Amino acid sequence: MDIGLAKHLKLNQLRLISVIAEHGQLSIAADEMAMTQPAASRMLSEIEQTIGTRLFVRHAKGMEPTLVGQAVARRAHNLLVELRDLAREVDELKAGGGGTTAIGAVTGAAVGFVIPAVQQLRAISPKAEIDINVDTSDILVRDLIAGHNDFVLARIPTQYDANEFEICPARTESVTLMVRQDHPLASLDKVSVHDLMHFEWVMQSHRAPIREAVEAAFMEECAELPISITNSTSLLALLAILVSSNAIAPIASEVSELLIGNKVQANLKALKLDRTITMSPYYLLQMRGRQLSPIANQLKRLVLAELEQKPIRPNI
Repeated sequence: MDIGLAKHLKLNQLRLISVIAEHGQLSIAADEMAMTQPAASRMLSEIEQTIGTRLFVRHAKGMEPTLVGQAVARRAHNLLVELRDLAREVDELKAGGGGTTAIGAVTGAAVGFVIPAVQQLRAISPKAEIDINVDTSDILVRDLIAGHNDFVLARIPTQYDANEFEICPARTESVTLMVRQDHPLASLDKVSVHDLMHFEWVMQSHRAPIREAVEAAFMEECAELPISITNSTSLLALLAILVSSNAIAPIASEVSELLIGNKVQANLKALKLDRTITMSPYYLLQMRGRQLSPIANQLKRLVLAELEQKPIRPNI
């Protein structure tokens, strides 16, 4: 495919390639583009004739891109994201201080660094529309690649190539174990991992960094792993269980400080554990080669300043 040939591809054709590669189904791509499946099939055939090779291999489960198809789909996706961001940036400049940006973060990073940065940005750009997406690293990075997040504070999941991202170091999170204020362990001056074995727990499911950190602490102390565990990614569900039972919950330290601080004053207490529990580090991630809009760049600078200014705190 030479440069002259590329001139013949239209934006809707590039979008079709990108959407087929994303979903692996021509019918889904047709629905997303508001066209019939036969029309989508004809458009794909025209694209393949223009390029001079097959872009997708059809099989029973859907459509899989060829090597050429992967390259074209990747370029098409990046171009479409850049064009969307260009339109957004023009709107921001015309609005004079407005604009939109979306940032993703794991929970501790959102509470400790993103929200303070957003509050500063709001003071200087009151018209800005800001989306804060709090989720697991898998979902945050997936949405970053798809162009739904401008940048994220997250870990790099194993299925992704780190070379795809611009990476800035952020934090290694510490874990605080939270209980209700009248929990049997709440009044102890020193709590060991062995003291925790027979209580109910509420935490994220297997493979979540906070769950892995807790399990590693138990194994390092040769303690029996908890067997009564409620799995939940919902902070609201976690709080409801904590205040109504003898459950223990591992929480990122930034979140625990918010919950038991003067502004929230939840009926909770941090256990005085005789050791530290830390999670794997997370990073500030941006897609390599993808330009940020002025408002997104400004927010990124504020987040980095927050990370630099606030010291790493030990467990409560």
